[in-house]
Amino acid sequence: MASSKGYLDYVLEQLSGLDGITYRQMMGEYIIYYQGKIAGGIYDDRFLIKETPAAKKLMPNAPYEIPYEGAKPMILVEEIDDSEFLCALLKAVYPELPEPKKPKKK
Repeated sequence: MASSKGYLDYVLEQLSGLDGITYRQMMGEYIIYYQGKIAGGIYDDRFLIKETPAAKKLMPNAPYEIPYEGAKPMILVEEIDDSEFLCALLKAVYPELPEPKKPKKK
């Protein structure tokens, strides 16, 4: 099941307090970027975030879910109605996110 544009729009609205939130559609789902780094994504109308120490600390009881077959589990963000929490979460995980991969030279 692909994610709906309405769910994406809602999550983006909740994150509107942050500068540098972008997304990219990929195979019916959406990758969420924060200041150029992949923070998580929307998969089957679920907001999943990469596992980092900060994410685990802020959401110690959050369930892990697999975004798609063959992928590593990610943390399900259940507090999507709490804009302040979502913004604080992304700010906290940002330093722990991997740097974007450099494009390969041809």
